[in-house]
Amino acid sequence: MTALTVLAAEPPSLVQSVDWLAIAPVVITAAVGLLVLVADLFVPEHRKPVLGWISVAGLAAATATLLPLRAGDRTTFCLTGDPAACSYVADHFALVIQFLVLGGALLTALLSVTAVRDLRMPAGEYWFLLLSSAAGAALLPASRDLATLIVALEVASLPAFALVGMRRGDRLSSEAALKFFLSSVTATAVSLMGVSFVYAATGSLHLTQVADRLEDVPGQLDTLAMAGVALTLVGFAFKTAAVPFHFWVPDTYVGAPLPIAGYLSVIGKAVGFTGLILVTVIAFPAYSDIWGPALAVLAALTMTVGNAGALRQSADRPNSAVRLLAWSSVGQAGYLLVPIAAAAYSGRDQIGSTVAYALMYAAVNLGAFAVAALVARTKPLHRISDYRGLYAERPLAALSLAFFLLCLAGLPPGIIGLFAKVTVFRSAVDAGLGWLAVVMAVNVVIALYYYLRWTALLFRGPEGAEAAEGARTRTKAPWPVTAAIVVTAITAIVLSGAPQLVLRVASGSLFAQ
Repeated sequence: MTALTVLAAEPPSLVQSVDWLAIAPVVITAAVGLLVLVADLFVPEHRKPVLGWISVAGLAAATATLLPLRAGDRTTFCLTGDPAACSYVADHFALVIQFLVLGGALLTALLSVTAVRDLRMPAGEYWFLLLSSAAGAALLPASRDLATLIVALEVASLPAFALVGMRRGDRLSSEAALKFFLSSVTATAVSLMGVSFVYAATGSLHLTQVADRLEDVPGQLDTLAMAGVALTLVGFAFKTAAVPFHFWVPDTYVGAPLPIAGYLSVIGKAVGFTGLILVTVIAFPAYSDIWGPALAVLAALTMTVGNAGALRQSADRPNSAVRLLAWSSVGQAGYLLVPIAAAAYSGRDQIGSTVAYALMYAAVNLGAFAVAALVARTKPLHRISDYRGLYAERPLAALSLAFFLLCLAGLPPGIIGLFAKVTVFRSAVDAGLGWLAVVMAVNVVIALYYYLRWTALLFRGPEGAEAAEGARTRTKAPWPVTAAIVVTAITAIVLSGAPQLVLRVASGSLFAQ
């Protein structure tokens, strides 16, 4: 037997090569989190703020490493027997979502620099948990097998439970963390059962292989596969705050530190929607007749219940401002679900609408929470009525918040919000979901009321007692909070001036090609 024959008979190597540049954004975020945790043991108490700035620098570095990857053609952790089946894919879709996640985490870190000090939260634990959650959230859009997907989902979620309950001794914070934890763990258990059913029916966890094998499932396994598809979607529906899995949102946002509430409203949703897109569009296209109608109904229910909840908020009720933003985020989740449901009827190209809407929503919603964090420094009850006369006290903050609210409402000059809603509306019409487009139009009109009511309040003259109190309690805004407001405002203004940039970025994803 010749040497050539011997070599040809040898089994393929099981050693997988690692593309360190492709995984750099995730690795850097996780490594800085570990660095902060260890450094916390040695840094004296009066120097703890330096941990925050290390975290900010780490998130900035992780975001910067996305630039060399902009070609979007790198894969790693691939099966040696099937190079097309990879666990990590740095395509355009993954890079856009990673930019959203890491950029949102960076803005959250800026807001947290002063919040950690003011609320006397343990710095080392806080920054480690935030970076760990951000690392999991950045891993998820690049995940291309169900095991990595679930692990990334939980790495993003588990630290968030602790971050919500970080205000020690606060009853609302502890209650919010417990509700969030119990609800999420239940949803994850259901999803894991669904994944096990899918694996039993297909014999694979890689999304591309699952998709191929679901096309020709043996008759005796068809029911098992359908059950697996339905159960897998439950966990991701929870993360997106889709009705009826939304009940944790208002209490969690109220009990969490304000920067974490903003983080959950944007990054938490990005994680849920990304996972939902990956499992439906890549792994389960063979069962689009099941998940398509289900997601369309969920979208209609979610936007309706969310807007109804926001409409009920009383301006003088404590925490009404945070609750309105929470219910508003549920309504916005309904809009984000529309293109995913439409993809079941008219193909992957509809997913670009969800990506475009998510980018707009991330910028303006984080900006709204940044202004709320500024106002809360002097008015900690978080009432909508606390914003009356804000223009007289802080003109730039009031104008920024008004612009953010108009973007969320989809009204000029918030062109980017209008553009995003029209894009989502068109996806429903193109997919033949006329009834869903009508429901969305009605909900957009309903949302105009509470967004405009809050906007009008910003420019009303403060009452006598309120004016005196405002003049007495007004303090200089911390520059990290100001920086967060400025960055989000400039981003929203630029995108409103050139909204086609969002669609161009979104259409560069794998699913829009």
